[in-house]
Amino acid sequence: MITDLSKRTGPDSPPRTLVAVCTLNEAENVVPLVRAIRQAISHADVLVVDDESPDGTASLVQKLQDTDPKVHLEVRRGERGLGGAIRFAMDWAIGRDYEYFINLDGDFSHDPKQLPSLFQRMLQSGDVDVVIGSRYAPGGQIVGWPQRRLLMSRMVNGFAKTCLRLPVRDCSGAMRCYRVTALKRAGTENFRVQGYAILEEILVRLHRQGASMVEVPITFTDRQRGKSKLTLREALRSSLQMVRLAVRS
Repeated sequence: MITDLSKRTGPDSPPRTLVAVCTLNEAENVVPLVRAIRQAISHADVLVVDDESPDGTASLVQKLQDTDPKVHLEVRRGERGLGGAIRFAMDWAIGRDYEYFINLDGDFSHDPKQLPSLFQRMLQSGDVDVVIGSRYAPGGQIVGWPQRRLLMSRMVNGFAKTCLRLPVRDCSGAMRCYRVTALKRAGTENFRVQGYAILEEILVRLHRQGASMVEVPITFTDRQRGKSKLTLREALRSSLQMVRLAVRS
């Protein structure tokens, strides 16, 4: 059941903002992560979209929801995939008339303390549609990745920037703040990718609609708890999906 959402009551009220976290087996991370998000950007609602995690992630979020009206849980039954989960969260924000939609990973790779810098950058400019938390903008960095992972990420982003003609350095990072009206224009029903390449596809669709994008440097830290979902099979599938995006572009 969806609880009542806070409404803007006047021009000085903070804009209605949704922070979304998509989870699969993040029981070790989800409670401290949601609490950190609530502390970092206290006016925002937090939505956890869980893909029926067998480790009990959803039940932990349910307990948070029971005590905090700004925490919301949605469990996708019989579905898997980051792409579908992010689309679900975006549609949730669109359908409830939020002004801003923020996404970040569910494993603490993105420090919620960095959220205010993304959000303030969005508010400072009335014509920006997407603010990207960038590992590759000047001042950004990655901590804890082995060299092969760094090389693969550089190659993926180089391909996206060149072949998908995206005007940003970090095309595969999930920490972003979107203007919800821009997502409406792009049409989430047009997003097709189920896996990690959804992150590039979103930017491609927005770029085609003339959306403006800026980057804010962040520090990305490899997960300390839990297991990464990015398997070799998923990496190969995402690479193939990016090639298809390039062919259609």
